[in-house]
Amino acid sequence: PPDRTPPDRTRRTTERTTRRGEPPAITQLFKKTKVLELERTYPAPIDAVWQAWTDEDQLRQWWGPEKTLVPECKVDPRVGGSIHVVTEAGEGMGKYQGTRWPMSGTFTIVEPPRRLVWEARSWTEGQEDTSTIEHVNDLTLTESGGTTTVKLHITINRIGSKAKMAAFGMKMGYKAQLDKLGDLLAGS
Repeated sequence: PPDRTPPDRTRRTTERTTRRGEPPAITQLFKKTKVLELERTYPAPIDAVWQAWTDEDQLRQWWGPEKTLVPECKVDPRVGGSIHVVTEAGEGMGKYQGTRWPMSGTFTIVEPPRRLVWEARSWTEGQEDTSTIEHVNDLTLTESGGTTTVKLHITINRIGSKAKMAAFGMKMGYKAQLDKLGDLLAGS
């Protein structure tokens, strides 16, 4: 049968679809993407800040918010290399004590000492199916006048059904660990 849709209605539908340049399903996917932007400037040379991000012993000292520890830490800072950090709730976290939050990923861009990008997933141990958060982390370091500025751009692409509060709290967690990074760099 011939198409009996009024021409003006067809145009509106076509305009709505092509104005964004993508089908509605893709538009919905992007609505679920969350972006975190963090920036800090430290009174430290760029090489010291780079080492704090790429050296396992140093990363272990500042990764994670207060009252947590890092019992496992592996960093292979090369394209295709892996990062695996397990943050564990310490005694000061009350009922959460002993809870472990692994993060595993792969480095996709490594440009020492200026840029580090890794695709990762984080989850609550024992609840991986529902608590996984998939994210891309883009770290940029710039040096000026004896200080180094850290810019961290995190794109959260997928949030497990029971990970919404964890994803919401990621920015606060990253802020806390960047404070700890400042303390480490102040001692160097």
